[in-house]
Amino acid sequence: MAPAEKPALLIRLCAPRGFCAGVVRAIDAVEEALRKFGAPVYVRHEIVHNRYVVEGLKRKGAIFVDELSEIPDTEAPVIFSAHGVPKAVPAEAESRKFFAIDATCPLVTKVHREAEIHFKRGRRVILVGHAGHPEVVGTMGQLPDGAVVLVETVDDVARLVLLDDQPLAFVTQTTLSVDDTAAVVAALKARFPGIAAPHKEDICYATTNRQEAVKRVAPEVDAMIVVGSPNSSNSQRLREVAERAGCPLARLVLRAEDIDWSLFGQLRTLGITAGASAPEVLVEEIIDAFAERYAIEVETVSTADESVFFPLPKVLRPDAA
Repeated sequence: MAPAEKPALLIRLCAPRGFCAGVVRAIDAVEEALRKFGAPVYVRHEIVHNRYVVEGLKRKGAIFVDELSEIPDTEAPVIFSAHGVPKAVPAEAESRKFFAIDATCPLVTKVHREAEIHFKRGRRVILVGHAGHPEVVGTMGQLPDGAVVLVETVDDVARLVLLDDQPLAFVTQTTLSVDDTAAVVAALKARFPGIAAPHKEDICYATTNRQEAVKRVAPEVDAMIVVGSPNSSNSQRLREVAERAGCPLARLVLRAEDIDWSLFGQLRTLGITAGASAPEVLVEEIIDAFAERYAIEVETVSTADESVFFPLPKVLRPDAA
């Protein structure tokens, strides 16, 4: 008896997807430090929010910690993650004479500098972001306690209690939903017409581009898989964007073994994208898993070209002494 033919499945692959320049720089920083100085290399916080990436670096000799207090006295490199850190962290590293390497994404550093400039000019800084996210903790930690007010939603803006005569400015987390943030920013500008805005959008190019690609694909497919980790803000936003764009089923999946086939069993079309901290190898793994069950055709849907590159921290560059 001939085996049953596999059902046909059209996979619409979003582009751009996956690693952004800041993530590439951060991962390369850990790998180059391991190559240049040997193991161990300590990393404060997950270098990027992806378990597959973190486990791979652990196998090469990286040791991940939540706080510097977990690190013994050492001459080994201590790397700060792409999300950025409060000023207290490099200060602690200096007091303990650690060999610290800052792998903060330059686009996050831009937000830090903006917040500092507004503060120096006497403005109260409002940060649009998600409470507890490492990037938000790092940005708020650039200024003294109480100098930054966090808002997450339009309702938070309505509830703000601020001094009438204090000038205001806002900055945003780099990995937010573009549409959600636009609504919060509009509410801020409506309530505080004189509020100072960033000179250039704080939401990073990669977040924007990945969301635009999902908006294009999501209404045209039966289901959408976002490859990424549950603690990745930009990956969670991609799932939300897919749902809002009209996709009947959108799920965040770390890797192929996490696919719930009871949900993805009867499809004709599938969209796939990946968060900015998810490696392409996991996208390929998921495509291969569908290829075992379906006769697949893969079509790439591209909405932008990306050529952004960030050099390694100076101490890790080939010409460093």
